[in-house]
Amino acid sequence: MTILRQFIIAPSLARLIRKERGGERVLEGYFPDQPQHSTYVQVEETRSSLILEAGEGAAPDEQADLPLAHAQALLAVSHGQVEYVRTKLSISSHEIQALHFVRPVALELVAIASAAEDGQDLSPLPWFGPEVSTEPTSQRRRLALEGPPEAPEAELTNAALNSLLDLLEDRLTTWPQPHESTGSDEPAVSASPLPDALGPIPETEEDQEVDDLGIEDVVIRELARALQSRGRG
Repeated sequence: MTILRQFIIAPSLARLIRKERGGERVLEGYFPDQPQHSTYVQVEETRSSLILEAGEGAAPDEQADLPLAHAQALLAVSHGQVEYVRTKLSISSHEIQALHFVRPVALELVAIASAAEDGQDLSPLPWFGPEVSTEPTSQRRRLALEGPPEAPEAELTNAALNSLLDLLEDRLTTWPQPHESTGSDEPAVSASPLPDALGPIPETEEDQEVDDLGIEDVVIRELARALQSRGRG
C-alpha cells in the first residue's frame, strides 16, 4: 500500500526549485464523487489520461490513455479543475514532487509517495513546512470541487535554505535521520546576515524594488545568483 504525505513549503523555496529544475504543467478536471469510485481527467505535456480513483479498500486506481482532443472535451465538462506545475526531485529511492498550484488558488506543496512501512518513518526535511497529509481541503480533488483552503504558512529558515541547496546541488543522496542537523533554524529573513556562501546583497537598482517584491524575493534572487556562480566555477 502506498501513502501520500504532503507539506506546505515557503513560496521563495518553491520558486528556487522551479528556476533550477524547471517543471511540467499539469491540468486536471474532476467529476463528482461516486459511491465506489471517483473520476478525473489529467492532461500533462506528453500524455492525457482518464483516471478512475478507487475507494478506500478497493482495487488500485486505473488509468487509460486518451487522445488530447478527447481529454480537452472532458475538461470542458468537468465540475472543477486544478492547474499546477510539477517538479520532480529525488533522494535515493524516494521521489519528491514540488507542486506549484496556479488555480484555483496559489498554493505551494511538496508531496512524497512511499510504501506504507517506509512513509511514516521519513522525517520531514528542514525545508518542509506544516504537514497537511490528513487535511481533505489540501487534496487536489477537494481543491477542484470545493475551492481553496486556508493553508498554514511555512517559515523560511537558514536550515531550510541549506537543506534545499544540498538537494539541488546533489549533495543530499540519502534521507537524513531525525538526529542529523542540516543547519541553523534561525529565520533567513531576519536582521541577521544571510549565509556566508551567498555573500552580501549588492546595492543595485533592484534594491529599490524591495518594498514591492518583499524580502523573500531578494533572498531568492541571491540564491539563484549563488547557484549560477557555482555552476560556472
